Amino acid sequence: MRDSIRDTLENLKKKEKDLNASLSTPEITSNIQKLTSLNKELSEISNIVEDYEKYLMLEKNLEEINELLLDKDMKDLAQEEKSSTENQLTELETEIMFKLLPKDEDDAKDIYLEIRAGAGGDEAAIFVGDLYRMYSRFSERNNWKVEKVKEVISGPGGFKEIIAMISGEKVYERMKFESGVHRVQRVPETESQGRIHTSTSTVAILPKVDDIKESEINQSEIRIDTFRASGPGGQSVNTTDSAVRITHIPTGIVVSQQDEKSQHKNKAKALSILSSKIHDFEKQKLESERASKRKNMVGTGDRSEKIRTYNYPQGRVTEHRIKMTVHNLESVIDGELNEIVDSLITQSNAEKLLEIEEQSK
Repeated sequence: MRDSIRDTLENLKKKEKDLNASLSTPEITSNIQKLTSLNKELSEISNIVEDYEKYLMLEKNLEEINELLLDKDMKDLAQEEKSSTENQLTELETEIMFKLLPKDEDDAKDIYLEIRAGAGGDEAAIFVGDLYRMYSRFSERNNWKVEKVKEVISGPGGFKEIIAMISGEKVYERMKFESGVHRVQRVPETESQGRIHTSTSTVAILPKVDDIKESEINQSEIRIDTFRASGPGGQSVNTTDSAVRITHIPTGIVVSQQDEKSQHKNKAKALSILSSKIHDFEKQKLESERASKRKNMVGTGDRSEKIRTYNYPQGRVTEHRIKMTVHNLESVIDGELNEIVDSLITQSNAEKLLEIEEQSK
């Protein structure tokens, strides 16, 4: 184990001791909010410290085993014990390193799923619906709740845009790498010559921030417009100005909402989505800055990159960031995403681990 990592673990041991001391003081025990916060911090640290203490014990055992190797009668038995202990040390060190990986504070949050049609006309709009069904099925498999917030119909059986809120356990952690351009290759139903068309849709995964009130937003940074809600083809479906469009001037982010009959409800939904988009904008800006300093494959923050291709004629799905191809397209489109999601998370953790090791050199 590198000295820099050992120093980090020793500091965590000291921090654990200090937290335990603080938790017994009257000023903390009388403050429920502070008590809850410190207990949460302690539980995160204690798990790592426990592994580190096991590691130190194994190191001490290894020293004693090395001494036994000098004894001719004990040499063979000691050699076996040494190999076993060294393997345990290696496994435990890897486990500790993964636990030391920086945590994404948004991992436990619910999300807004935003899918938009890209290049490809009606076929791209149909693909938006396919992706929404795929993520809905994936959510069902994970016992997550899906609530459609907005949909804009486009063409026969397609959508220009769909926005949904997905809530449940660790939704953002499992979904965050889905952001980017998804490409579909297939023969459209309207294609009489049987030619394969390529279409795209863009997916954005936005961590949902705590609900905010209008009063909590800097009014000088937003512009709110109201208008009459319209249905497919542009016909008016409401006789009042219930639809809301909010523009965040500093970033240029625009959110419109008209699915509710009440202007108040549309404004509340639009503000919630806007706050998540602003949070995501700042998050991706930081990710892009970090990505420019290292060559990582997953989570660069570039939402315009092509991340995945769904090839129907060959029945395969290709995840371009990790050069992974699976030949079970029907299952993937039906929400069987765990294999791809797990691979992306593993790759991301490996990149973070490599970064830590490079920094500790």
